[in-house]
Amino acid sequence: MKGHIRERSPGKWAIVLDVGEPDPKTGKKKRKWHSFTGTKRQAQSECARLIAEITSGGYVEPTKQTVAEFLAEWLKFIKPTVTPKTHERYTEICEKNLGPLIGDVALAKLKTDRIDAAFAKALTEGRRRAGGGLAPRTVHHMRRVLIKALNQAVTWDRLAKNPATATTPPKIERVKMLAYDADQTATLIEAFRPNRMFIPMLLAVMCGLRRGEILALRWRHVDLSDGRRMLSVRDSAEQTKDGVRYKEPKSGRARTVALSSMMLTELKAHRTRQAEEQLKLGVRPDDDSFVVAQVDGRPLKPVSLTHEWTRLLAKTSLPRIRFHDLRHTHASQMLAAGVHPKVASERLGHSTIGITLDLYSHVMPGMQADAAEQVDAALQAAISASRKTK
Repeated sequence: MKGHIRERSPGKWAIVLDVGEPDPKTGKKKRKWHSFTGTKRQAQSECARLIAEITSGGYVEPTKQTVAEFLAEWLKFIKPTVTPKTHERYTEICEKNLGPLIGDVALAKLKTDRIDAAFAKALTEGRRRAGGGLAPRTVHHMRRVLIKALNQAVTWDRLAKNPATATTPPKIERVKMLAYDADQTATLIEAFRPNRMFIPMLLAVMCGLRRGEILALRWRHVDLSDGRRMLSVRDSAEQTKDGVRYKEPKSGRARTVALSSMMLTELKAHRTRQAEEQLKLGVRPDDDSFVVAQVDGRPLKPVSLTHEWTRLLAKTSLPRIRFHDLRHTHASQMLAAGVHPKVASERLGHSTIGITLDLYSHVMPGMQADAAEQVDAALQAAISASRKTK
């Protein structure tokens, strides 16, 4: 394998690589040309590197395809393999975040330092409308998507290696988890009792269901008999640009959630009220009807539930939290009450107990103090009994 460099203009070089045997008919050598900008020594080093790649089999044919063109191709390729919501998010990141920063760069010339510079710029001035930088978590998502896309470029032999894997991820500070205490929860329940957000709020704060799980729950998934009183989480509603779709829960598997006496009573009353409303409109409810629905029985959109929650909460004196934080409220109150983390994990639908322990570690110090006191009391009782025996 041979190669040499030619100076085209000051600082501009052509790297010429001889590959394969000469054409038997014409006698011309097969060559590959690369453009390079830098000093003569740097051009010689790049020539040596390319020769080594060809010799080792790691050489990738250069392409004029830009990063933006490749990302568009990649988005089409992965569309059948991801959920519509995920594809929407990937598209948004590629077109609105990555595209303006590195979209015009030739894919073959994309380097780690260029990506790091793009991420640094996104953190300081990445917001297109309001100005300022993007949140570190958003840039972290950008990095994750770019790594995934460029891994495919490596698989397709468009790149020899993925330059995004060596980039420095932004530091993400954990957002403080918000939750109501028992008194605030009691205030919330009484404040929401007169409106239609009462049942979805209860399902979140007393059962730990996610927003999508609440809106996908049907009466056939709820057993209100006194002997069983439980519900099954089998589906989750997901909002996309094309409408609402129903998919499996976030953990990927169904779960069963036991109902408290209060939850059982409220669900029975809710089903009676809902049936009366729908019958007045000429709608005959059945087991396939949604537990949380519009007056005429049609399903609610996740975004509509969020808007209604925000509107009604603003009318109370309670701290402003997200609807999802009601789930955190349920989890925190379970653990603070001494419920075993494994039970809490199963009730919340976490894939592993480690997720539960990590998310709610702020509740653990109090639990550890209680555990220490319980062990101490047991030992003191044993010591006292031993002394009396002697």
